[in-house]
Amino acid sequence: MFDAPKILIIDDDLAVCSSIKLLLKRQDFEVDSISHPKVALKTIERFSPDLILLDMNFAIQTTGTEGLNALKEIRNVNTKTPIILMTGWATVQLAVEGMKNGANDFIAKPWDNKQLLSSIKTLLDLNGPTRHSSSRNEIKEFDHIIGDSPAFLKVLNLAKRVAKTDASVLITGESGTGKELIAEAIHYESLRAKRPFVKVNLGGISSTLFESEMFGHKKGAFTDAVTDRVGRFEMADTGTIFLDEIGDLELNSQVKLLRVLQEQTFEVLGSSAPKRINVRVISATNKDLEKMVNDGTFREDLFYRINLIKVEIPPLRDRRDDIPLLVNYYVNNLKAIYNRPELKVEGFALHWLQQQEFHGNIRQLKNLVERVVLMSADDKITADEFKTQYRNSMKGGSVNLPQVGELTLEEVEILMIRKALQFHKNEITATANSLGLTRSSLYRRMEKYNIDHCE
Repeated sequence: MFDAPKILIIDDDLAVCSSIKLLLKRQDFEVDSISHPKVALKTIERFSPDLILLDMNFAIQTTGTEGLNALKEIRNVNTKTPIILMTGWATVQLAVEGMKNGANDFIAKPWDNKQLLSSIKTLLDLNGPTRHSSSRNEIKEFDHIIGDSPAFLKVLNLAKRVAKTDASVLITGESGTGKELIAEAIHYESLRAKRPFVKVNLGGISSTLFESEMFGHKKGAFTDAVTDRVGRFEMADTGTIFLDEIGDLELNSQVKLLRVLQEQTFEVLGSSAPKRINVRVISATNKDLEKMVNDGTFREDLFYRINLIKVEIPPLRDRRDDIPLLVNYYVNNLKAIYNRPELKVEGFALHWLQQQEFHGNIRQLKNLVERVVLMSADDKITADEFKTQYRNSMKGGSVNLPQVGELTLEEVEILMIRKALQFHKNEITATANSLGLTRSSLYRRMEKYNIDHCE
């Protein structure tokens, strides 16, 4: 029996500590954290960590030297424990300086979970026999899903158990609860992980297009069939097909879907030769399918075919303890996107957010956080700022888009440029093309609005 490896986090950003703790605890690590480098040596002596994550920038300074000084002090008395440096505005020179002074690796914020876990595992393995079993430290898809409230952990545990099987899964929950995220995690932790994962929004497919979309068609099968088309089921062969919004499927299309699920065969439109497939089915809906069965709007035999295992995701109001984790996670990501490394959310603001209903669930919370970050002029976001934007977002029943008059034209332009840069990973040509601008026009707007990028 192996003891859990110990990891010490030295960082004065509580949101960073909270996020990394959650990630590492799910990997069976024992984790402790401190917010000031001055108590590092005493804590190391008491906690005896197998690895240290050390921030390079603290509120006491902003030069990176405080982290380097702490590194030197630790190495004066401890030469063996692996140390990974972390910083929000890393430079090659700073990284080289840290490595010269005994650091083993260097991670830039915002970090990639897989990269961080891979670095930790590698250093623990290279450091010789430790208290851990390396098989425990595999990087799992579910580790990237934020939440540790009892209600949500129950859902994750069920999803993890069913992932390794080939059972059909029905994921239910209100809009915005993260059904697609759970579906992806189930697939990528299944035995089909290296095979296709094909998503289909059934709510957007009319009954007249259903067969062509799902089963494909041959050239000339109907008037507009000018080329052959491969259907979604054939794309998903040997992998997983995710049938989102299955509750919106019309009755005549339900019959055709049921036949494929029962027989694992279908016919391409314009062909009489049956095609055999091997797919796992994951479905999702925000509707009450049992009520729809009773009302005669959803076939009972299809319901039982897709509902071998039901994973019901709770609404955000039933997992309020997860709201601070989610908010801090979103803010950490937005720090880099908007070049605001000092950005933090005050504690009372997190408390206020936990009291709200969020009928749009995680999607609404994420949109609210991004909107507040965009509009906030200060590095510390207050509850009043959240209250204002929350009220604005609810006007007219919308939880996703700003209402007319809430943003100036200039603010909308700033928002669109930042989103486009984020989507295209700061690549200027692609960003300019997507916005219908030339490179020089985009550069002029970025200079005007003081928008940074690192192409």
